[in-house]
Amino acid sequence: MKVLVTGHLGYIGTVMAPMLRFGGHEVTGLDSNLYRRCTYGEGMADMPFLEKDIRDVAVEDLGGFAAVIHLAGLSNDPLGDLNPELTYEINHRASVRLARLAKEAGVRRFLFSSSCSNYGAAGDDFLDERSPFNPVTPYGKSKVLAEQGISELADEDFSPTFLRSATAYGVSPSLPFDLVLNNLTAWAHTTGKVMLKSDGRPWRPIVHIEDISRAFAAALEAPRELVHNEAFNVGVTEENYRVRELAQIVGETVPGCHVTFAEGASPDTRCYRVNCDKIRRTLKGFEPLWTARKGAKQLHEAFRRRRLSLEEFEGPRYQRIGHVRWLMEEGLLGPDLRAPEPAAVWVENQSTGKVVING
Repeated sequence: MKVLVTGHLGYIGTVMAPMLRFGGHEVTGLDSNLYRRCTYGEGMADMPFLEKDIRDVAVEDLGGFAAVIHLAGLSNDPLGDLNPELTYEINHRASVRLARLAKEAGVRRFLFSSSCSNYGAAGDDFLDERSPFNPVTPYGKSKVLAEQGISELADEDFSPTFLRSATAYGVSPSLPFDLVLNNLTAWAHTTGKVMLKSDGRPWRPIVHIEDISRAFAAALEAPRELVHNEAFNVGVTEENYRVRELAQIVGETVPGCHVTFAEGASPDTRCYRVNCDKIRRTLKGFEPLWTARKGAKQLHEAFRRRRLSLEEFEGPRYQRIGHVRWLMEEGLLGPDLRAPEPAAVWVENQSTGKVVING
């Protein structure tokens, strides 16, 4: 299948796009390349891509694709809080616009990367796809609004699917440290302390980025009637943890470290416990392989190989919000999160940087 993956150079996209290609799909990327200075090690896959802000996509960019997988956006709560209006512009309005243009271009399948953050402040009860939304951040609210707007476009010719991923973790060529398991493991490796910045009581469902990628591949390849205008929580029901439980797992994985609380650690209003049985029941091709313990081990081994330092970990390269602020301070990114560079560049090969179209 000919597939366009937006955000293919991001944390999940750099794992998902090669997985889709290995599965036999013809994959093209679309990315603003905002984090080009944030690569973690090697492993960026070569593929054709359009370097373009998602807000500037035109209908002609989407012609000829059978499916769009839409990952691009401001990807977590700290980024969403930086400028809430921009979060709604990019994550909500630009996503709905992209879906509308895809429909106009004749794209039949549209997979939207949503989030379990939609459930927000929900307490201790398990939530499934029918549970009410209660987002508490601009990021979560923007995902809810995008789902609602895209869902309204569904018809016989245009089939959207909504994949609400749990909190991601795992090693990637575009690795951020501002996600809970990544963050706790990096603290343990660089300082000998598993640093909790909240009281550790909130629930979090977590899922490895490879399992997220497997879920998208399974939804893409599933019969249309199983996924048409359907939402799926992406993760494993057994992989719901209190944050302090994750800290304990990291403490048992990284030698010589202990759990500690950051100064001023306080309660976190984001608390949700998610049932993920529907996706495994419906999509027979989806079989998750990772657990938090395996993920913490993978992360620790990667940090040890790379000799990750505290300076790197706390610096702007691997913290998404810190990197965006650095780009703005250096004049490399405007307050509207647009780079002062050409509006679009078509790149035939990532490693050579061979440019075919510049306009």
